[in-house]
Amino acid sequence: MRRFLIDTDTASDDAVALIMALRSPDVAVEALTIVAGNVPLDRCIQNALYTAELCGSSVPVYAGLARPLFRDLTTAEIVHGQDGLGDIGLDLTGRSAAEGHAVDVLVETICGSPGEVTLVTLGPLSNVGAALLRAPEMAEAVQHCYIMGGTGQLPGNITPAAEFNIYVDPEAARIVFESGMPITMVGWDVSWTCAFMGPEAEARIRAIGTPYSDFTCDIQATLTEFAEGMLGIAGFDLPDPLAMAVALDPSIAETDDRYVEVVSGDGPARGQTIVDHLGATRKAPNVSVVTHVPPEAFMDSLCATLR
Repeated sequence: MRRFLIDTDTASDDAVALIMALRSPDVAVEALTIVAGNVPLDRCIQNALYTAELCGSSVPVYAGLARPLFRDLTTAEIVHGQDGLGDIGLDLTGRSAAEGHAVDVLVETICGSPGEVTLVTLGPLSNVGAALLRAPEMAEAVQHCYIMGGTGQLPGNITPAAEFNIYVDPEAARIVFESGMPITMVGWDVSWTCAFMGPEAEARIRAIGTPYSDFTCDIQATLTEFAEGMLGIAGFDLPDPLAMAVALDPSIAETDDRYVEVVSGDGPARGQTIVDHLGATRKAPNVSVVTHVPPEAFMDSLCATLR
């Protein structure tokens, strides 16, 4: 069994990624550590607990940071709904997180088993950045870190320069990217080209006919409205499930090893992931940047865990 630790700001695409991990027969999810991002922290916690319960999992869920390291929180209810799961009337109250703090869990789990734990991050990197500030040795102890965040080729999705997860806490992201941790970055741009679910793809998922497949489509309600209203496109993309698919089977991804710098601070480039494609900085690569995942390979990975 492979050991995963998942850090998430649980909203509609995060929840699908959690299903993929929790239902993968060769993966043991050690814990879910929760960070504020798509919605405030308390809603992220309830969404993670609801998803774990749907999967029949007793994985512990730990509350983490309710805001970025050095700035106020930016959220994305316009994309994921006020509750984070599409505002479809789910019962998302009354569940309790495990005792303990997410940052402590990250440090203790990874450093306690050097080389054994894979870290998958699906939200802002506040928890992970704080853990690295406390225990820099965590960068060498983690087996690998898969990050859903940034963009490798295309513009951002919250500003012309930045993807949401990195934009929310660029200072934490900079700490992570400069830590020496082995990183694979699955950017939003790859999800837009390789994990977009149009009407035919959604129909294929619904045809599976399980509670997991129905849940996967139903909770995208607000995201679908956003994509149609703002972008004029029918469907929804699944960036976090794409990152999880790569973590579950890295062989499906085409990658380039590149030096990536995160722009911290404020200004129009806040949160940009600057990828040195030409080697102009002459700095050693610090990130394996995913450039392509065959859409059918992603769909196979997703559907296998929804059956």
